[in-house]
Amino acid sequence: MSEDRLSRVFAALADPTRRDLVARLSSADATVGELAAPYDVSLQAVSKHLKVLEDAGLVSRESRRAPVRLEAEVFDLMTKWIDRYQQQAEERYRRLDALLDEMQDSTRETSRQQSREQDAS
Repeated sequence: MSEDRLSRVFAALADPTRRDLVARLSSADATVGELAAPYDVSLQAVSKHLKVLEDAGLVSRESRRAPVRLEAEVFDLMTKWIDRYQQQAEERYRRLDALLDEMQDSTRETSRQQSREQDAS
């Protein structure tokens, strides 16, 4: 998936109405009229939202009257992109945790040495 397509996907999902349309399409395909029903907007406005989702590859339809279908493979690609950065972040946190553990161990050892020195004096 090219960065341009990935940018289009995330830009398309930035709008709450489009995210809601995607959420509703995750249950079942639907016509534009069915998708527009819960909104207080025109069919044309919903069609414009669907066009943005189509351009991003998130939904498809075979004709103007055909039901709109969610394209799940785009989510697989998005998930792979997100997972890569999540794994990198988790690795950074693991390294930070290890460093903090080392620092705590060092602090404990220093405290024990100081206690022993005080006991010896």
